Amino acid sequence: MMRRTALAGLMAVSLTVLAGCGFQLRGLHQPALGISELSLNANVSPFSEEVRRSLESAGTRVVENADLRVNLGDERIGENRLTRSDSGSRETSITLTAPFSVQRVSDSAYLLNQQQLEVSTTVLLSTDDIYSGEEARTDAIKQLRRDAATQLIDRLDALETP
Repeated sequence: MMRRTALAGLMAVSLTVLAGCGFQLRGLHQPALGISELSLNANVSPFSEEVRRSLESAGTRVVENADLRVNLGDERIGENRLTRSDSGSRETSITLTAPFSVQRVSDSAYLLNQQQLEVSTTVLLSTDDIYSGEEARTDAIKQLRRDAATQLIDRLDALETP
């Protein structure tokens, strides 16, 4: 009986250790961005605020007088109906695009010039319940903003800075 209890305890500890390693291998523990501070040049919008939050959660301070400046353009959201039905549910592709560039402040040189962030998703919108369709669309756009901010951080992380 004691042997089964010890075996069950050992199995539980082993599974816990493996689960912990699995989460780390999947990238759920987000490392800090290699840039300590940035200046963000953008119009105030939900997308620019999401980028600011994402940068700060990645360990980068957003300040006015940083050595690097991210110039962030306005987001553009496009929708494309994928199904042709006029009533009921219809599948819609939603795409968010936003231009950006990264500029060194000291000499105004562009490290990344005229770049584009682009993320998309597909949602099922119902014409029967307009409220739930609009809610699904709004949630999809919020997720696209988070995904685009993550894409920007990935590009900044790959940037070679002195």
